Amino acid sequence: MSKYLLNKFLYTVDRDPDLVERYREEPRALVEWWEAERANAVLNCHTGEASTWLRFEDAEREALVAHDHIRLFELGAHPFLTLTLFIAMFERDNTEPLEYQKAYGARLAHFDLPYPDIAT
Repeated sequence: MSKYLLNKFLYTVDRDPDLVERYREEPRALVEWWEAERANAVLNCHTGEASTWLRFEDAEREALVAHDHIRLFELGAHPFLTLTLFIAMFERDNTEPLEYQKAYGARLAHFDLPYPDIAT
């Protein structure tokens, strides 16, 4: 399992409005494309450097495809990265102020300390 790769996905997708929309509309296609094309690119590096070994495990891939922020948290994804990306994707579907954020928090309320390790 790579918490780094999960967080890298959340971080990079959240910073590109086109990727946010693709992730909202076609999550499996976006996750598969990102894993093949972007997972091994060095973060914030534009010189063509890349690694060759980073891949999502099946549980990580399926949680990303399902937009399952609870499972992503259990797997070690940082909740702030997940929250900011999911706000960009789903807040527009709500009518009340902070409705999505409150629902996001409520769905994580069953976790007790110590929380899953989110260190990368």
